[in-house]
Amino acid sequence: MQKPSPTTLYYNILGYMASSRELLEKKFDLRVLNDPRDDTPELLADVEVLFAPLGFKLSSEKMSMCPNLKAIASNTTGVPHIDVGEANSRGIFVAALHDDQAFLDTITPTAELTIGLMLAAWRRIPSCHVAAASGAWDRREWGAPRMFSRMRLGIVGYGRLGRQVGRIATAMGMEIDFFDPYVSGGRSSLIDLARRSDILSIHAVASAETVGLVSRAVLETLPKGAMVVNTARGELLDTDALLDLLESRHLFAAALDAIDGEYEPEFQELFGNSRVAKYARCHDNLILTPHIGGSTHDAWSATEVRVINKLVQYFDVPLV
Repeated sequence: MQKPSPTTLYYNILGYMASSRELLEKKFDLRVLNDPRDDTPELLADVEVLFAPLGFKLSSEKMSMCPNLKAIASNTTGVPHIDVGEANSRGIFVAALHDDQAFLDTITPTAELTIGLMLAAWRRIPSCHVAAASGAWDRREWGAPRMFSRMRLGIVGYGRLGRQVGRIATAMGMEIDFFDPYVSGGRSSLIDLARRSDILSIHAVASAETVGLVSRAVLETLPKGAMVVNTARGELLDTDALLDLLESRHLFAAALDAIDGEYEPEFQELFGNSRVAKYARCHDNLILTPHIGGSTHDAWSATEVRVINKLVQYFDVPLV
């Protein structure tokens, strides 16, 4: 007799690709809500698999509302939104990507975007395009201070993404250095790295210990005319300090693919009036992208399917 499919709660806010949704529907008894604010005690009481969107803490209290919970799913490379220790103590399987390094080594779009943002911000490519498209064909206005091949790149966090970025930058002729307390061979402090870096690229893992890691003191230590790029998490960076130093021209440019608070439910409504958005609208030395680091169709599909297959394997769900 075929065992029943696990009752699974998925949220539309996750935005899975159609093919991934179809796979979920084939393999699991799928229930769908817009986001965790729509949860009901009755639904949570039946759930065996719970998807965990960023911005909604999956805490001990939430787990207690799910007495039948056997697995938590999140196609993210970090799990700051999941109390993994509590899940482990309850015997709940966490299907995510934080512990899947061999697979993640094949996922490269965030590193690719990092290099693209470096070039776009340093060469002011978006503003240059606007000027050229409007008929102003004058390259003398758009000279960048130096070639990348004569610059030093400081990498904050030398894990998978930091190493991928370092390899690309090395191929461009850049001098590479890094700070990571868990990897030997780097600088002994972030201040020491900043002092030596023409570009500071942030790739550290978000955790309670790394909130505000790239502080005002770190940013002020960067050489005058340096650049900052963040494709990790917004909470790692003191954004107000960054804007102060861009305004004073201590920093030449910055590019941000992550903003502190972006996973809060009200962020979308408030962001347009934020200081960082207002600054970017009026200056050409700050580029913002809406956390598109991993946003290629093949990367989305691969990471979503990877997590679904972890669940399929864990529950020994029959093939369809």
